[in-house]
Amino acid sequence: MKRRDTLKTLLIGGIAGATIPLQGCKTDAVEKVEEVISAGSGYGRTPSEKIHDEKVNEEVYLNEGELSTIAVLCDIILPATPTAGSATDAEVPAFIDFIVKDLPYHQLPIRGGLMWLNGESTKRYNKAFIDCSSEEQISIIDDIAYPDPDNKKPEMAPGISFFDRMRNLTMTGYYTTKMGIDDLGYVGNRPNLWDGVPQEVLDKHGLSYPEEWMPKFVNHETRDVQAEWDEKGNLIS
Repeated sequence: MKRRDTLKTLLIGGIAGATIPLQGCKTDAVEKVEEVISAGSGYGRTPSEKIHDEKVNEEVYLNEGELSTIAVLCDIILPATPTAGSATDAEVPAFIDFIVKDLPYHQLPIRGGLMWLNGESTKRYNKAFIDCSSEEQISIIDDIAYPDPDNKKPEMAPGISFFDRMRNLTMTGYYTTKMGIDDLGYVGNRPNLWDGVPQEVLDKHGLSYPEEWMPKFVNHETRDVQAEWDEKGNLIS
């Protein structure tokens, strides 16, 4: 199984279980609140959240060199495919830059991890990670991309911890964008047509629908017509 397919498998269950708000059942009050929340935001942020986002975006923590290295790592984790863009195509580095400022507990592990990565790269190839060839970069990543439960590579422990964090941030950033959701093939809750229990299932259990029910229940042309019953509980329409 390809790396991207493996990561997608881990995510589909969690996203598929999310609750999608139903449209068409809103009161005027709810619509008014949503109008106020969404006005001018472009993505449904409240006024106080917009102010918070603007404040975070004005801050600077990661420098250009660090962000460039993060971009390389993001695309190693989720490269482009014939059907989906890469992590940098989805602007995941900008997401990580925001998260590191918004959630400061990420700051030291990310900066320290980048320092470890460049130190390891310098030790092996006498140059920074971003200046290495793709083959050289992958040779380092191969040593830190997997858990080491038996502690067979203790010298790689800082790198393994760092790459695990980077992988989680990259996946979160990518699969919460439209590009990532499209890549998953997740379409959310959608109405469908019920054709009744499949015939092969009915046959397996020796069951069948009464003939008089078929045009009344499994008829897409009249599926919106409300059923009527007589006083004895017999279906009449």
